Amino acid sequence: VQLQASGGGLVQAGDSLRLSCAASRRAFSTYDMGWFRQAPGKEREFVAAISWSGSLFYADSVKGRFTISRDNAKNTVYLQMNSLKPEDTAVYYCATRMEMWTITTTTPGAYDYWGQGTLVTVSS
Repeated sequence: VQLQASGGGLVQAGDSLRLSCAASRRAFSTYDMGWFRQAPGKEREFVAAISWSGSLFYADSVKGRFTISRDNAKNTVYLQMNSLKPEDTAVYYCATRMEMWTITTTTPGAYDYWGQGTLVTVSS
């Protein structure tokens, strides 16, 4: 399974970005997808997840500003990020599970496949 994340960049506080993650796997619609981020000197943290059934999960820090979605026809998951803050600066990773139809989790260790990450830098 390969995950290719894209869409990061340098923006100013208050701007928007949309990240994309293209997955090379069959039956994409049957797997949970998640976005995580890691800032310099910090541990990787959960950002958002979308289950195989379409349920949405968000970290409190991004709730109301970020939106996760998926296009199963394109094997792609998106993260729309609005009202960006300097504290959103991090490398963003998409991830997916090995098994189908899992109970969605926000724990990074439960995700089996990871993309290469895309850097988001928000200046104040």
